[in-house]
Amino acid sequence: MKKLLLILTSIICLLQKTSSQALYQQYPVYNGTGLGLSYTPARSLFRIWSPTAEEARLLLYRDGEGGNSFQTTSLLKGESGTWWVQLPGDLKKTFYTFQVKINNRWSDEVTDPYVKAVGVNGRRGMVIDLAETNPAGWSRDKSPVFSKNNQPTDAVIYELHIRDASIHLNSGIAHKGKFAGLAETGTVNQNGMATGLDHLKELGVTHVHLLPFYDFSSVDESSSKQQYNWGYDPLNYNVPEGSFSSNPYDGVTRIKELKQMISAFHQKGLRVVMDVVFNHTARSENSNFNQLVPGYYYRHKKDGNFSNATACGNETASDMPMMRKFMLESVLYWVKEYHIDGFRFDLMGVHDIETMNTISKALNAVKPGILLYGEGWTAGESPLPDSLRALKKNVAKLNGVAVFSDDLRDGIKGSVFDLKENGFVSGKASFAESVKFGIVASCKHPQVNYAKVNYAKAPYANSPGDVITYCECHDNNVLWDKLVLSNPGVANADLKRMHRLALTIVLTSQGIPFLHAGTEFMRSKKGVENSYNSGDSINAIDWSLKTENIDLTRYVEQLIRMRKMHPSFRMTTAAQIRENIHFDGKVPVGTIAYTINGTAMKDSWKNIWIAFNGTSEEKTFILPAGNWKNALQEDVTKHYEQRSVQVGKYSAAILFMD
Repeated sequence: MKKLLLILTSIICLLQKTSSQALYQQYPVYNGTGLGLSYTPARSLFRIWSPTAEEARLLLYRDGEGGNSFQTTSLLKGESGTWWVQLPGDLKKTFYTFQVKINNRWSDEVTDPYVKAVGVNGRRGMVIDLAETNPAGWSRDKSPVFSKNNQPTDAVIYELHIRDASIHLNSGIAHKGKFAGLAETGTVNQNGMATGLDHLKELGVTHVHLLPFYDFSSVDESSSKQQYNWGYDPLNYNVPEGSFSSNPYDGVTRIKELKQMISAFHQKGLRVVMDVVFNHTARSENSNFNQLVPGYYYRHKKDGNFSNATACGNETASDMPMMRKFMLESVLYWVKEYHIDGFRFDLMGVHDIETMNTISKALNAVKPGILLYGEGWTAGESPLPDSLRALKKNVAKLNGVAVFSDDLRDGIKGSVFDLKENGFVSGKASFAESVKFGIVASCKHPQVNYAKVNYAKAPYANSPGDVITYCECHDNNVLWDKLVLSNPGVANADLKRMHRLALTIVLTSQGIPFLHAGTEFMRSKKGVENSYNSGDSINAIDWSLKTENIDLTRYVEQLIRMRKMHPSFRMTTAAQIRENIHFDGKVPVGTIAYTINGTAMKDSWKNIWIAFNGTSEEKTFILPAGNWKNALQEDVTKHYEQRSVQVGKYSAAILFMD
């Protein structure tokens, strides 16, 4: 009877030309736990959700690839669209797949979406005892405290690809390109300067955002040839990527080595942010989601084809109950099993607001102060209305989830989509208002002229914790390359000034500052815009650059220390920003100057004066009355007794009164 009802509902949907999503809403929702594998030495319980299946079966293998199944077992029909079977005995180190029969046709063999361990290339699940994946001392591993109150604006994020960090010959790291490489301490470049994990600690950041390290599709884990990919093509969401492991054939090894890396970070006082890509899957029609429940986990156009707001061939449907359940249980699993401290959601604008708020509430209940943020946009149109999605303009509807400020990003350096366009730091005076908008973290401020902001024409943040303040990330050109490409013929010394000015703006603005790996020593990707598969020759971090640009590295360290020491740079409410930041309306064109009332913020610096000069000439500023002191060793000429100060070209000044 239930099957007949589903068929009739499908016909009605087609006749009314409504979204196929209306049909999928009729599917039963499984509210229980235990999807995937539940293991003990005495028995293994397997459970999948496939409400449209007529039959389902489990196939067991001796190895993670090749060979024939040594046992095929029919699954029993369970509650709410589930299928299950319990097998006696100890199946540890056995591999398994599932098949379902729908419309009298057997699907391909697939892993269950909830699989926790796999063999090489993620083709088969692996039966393991998770307790055996814990390194020594794992039960005592704790997330380090990064501030007194764990406020999001106390964080300083550093975005890093695991392979990039260690693969270069001069990294001084033995386990190159691996989880184990980032767990090494005492590593140095050819000049004896700290690299890898020790460098991150030395720099002073609080959170390390690691590009995808779940099991992704694009790298052949069985190949000895060097391969590269950022990993934004999810295969098995709840499993570590095998190419970062010393043994991708063994499901236990990759898990243990990732936990060892996370533990090493925590011992250094660093929190770990996981980059998650729930917005699309590497495969569409033949993904494990789609073969188990055709169509359900994805959004569709009116013609029935996959919607593609991700520009990757499909977009997932977070608003569907079982997709929402999967996302929620996945992030909770990573926090509980791997002690993850935060999540960055790729193309978060694809996801619905309700799902993101559900995730935030659940995660904060488990780990208060967890850091959550994502891209508040999509790469195309979605059938889900804008009002329901986690877009930048809707961040005020999100609870404890921040969005990236592309307004500030492109205001600082010019559009990421126009290589020739300059930004404020490279002489485009008209972008000053966009930078001011970023300084106040997209909050309402009476001195920001929103009509002149490059993208947003109104404030969208309820608080500075709603916004990630940045000028570059893995996407598009890195900061140094963008400055070189948009300023042909400009001397390297001036480009370096621009670069330093950009980082000064990011680390002194309100919001949550975010740095891309290597920016502290002017990392280049040789002009490659999106280097997702460009290989080590482009992506490897060249640690000799730290030696060459140690002055910039030490300057960034100084900025981070200053930010941590002074709450004036880490305001927590929009009201504090409105009341305590005042822009000087009488400054030279192409510059910005403002004061911060440190007294109101209980700062040891009672007043702070900041100026940014994005022009090619030295500029004179009139200071407010007071006994000002210089906070940074910058290109600033003091004439404090005359209440004037000269700030050099492409430079910043930070003065204070104590």
